[in-house]
Amino acid sequence: MRFRDRFGIRKNRGDSVAKFDREATDADIEALIAFARSRKGVEFFVEPETFATDTTAVAVADDGEWTRRRVGSPKVIGKVARDLGLPVYDVQIVGYPPRMRAWNERNRDRARRIDPGTPGEAVSS
Repeated sequence: MRFRDRFGIRKNRGDSVAKFDREATDADIEALIAFARSRKGVEFFVEPETFATDTTAVAVADDGEWTRRRVGSPKVIGKVARDLGLPVYDVQIVGYPPRMRAWNERNRDRARRIDPGTPGEAVSS
């Protein structure tokens, strides 16, 4: 069975693949699209490829909820963002939005209330 490169991941990635990571797949791109379509105010932030990790994109909603997926190259997420009419930024230039950190803090606090043994939480006896 021949692999279909629906989003141009292989075409746009060039010759290199991160050494320890798996390659991006159509399912990764579809997960970002589903996230963006099901939330308000989504923006994409491209993270560079490293020795151990393929190029990734973080989709951040207006409430700070986020998801990260492999994308293969910045061109792939750029095309997805254009098709969806959403902005895409280079995280090395603009950084992560403060709402993402706030969402992490809110959810970390929620997890600690549910499970008081969560790391970083002092448990009184």
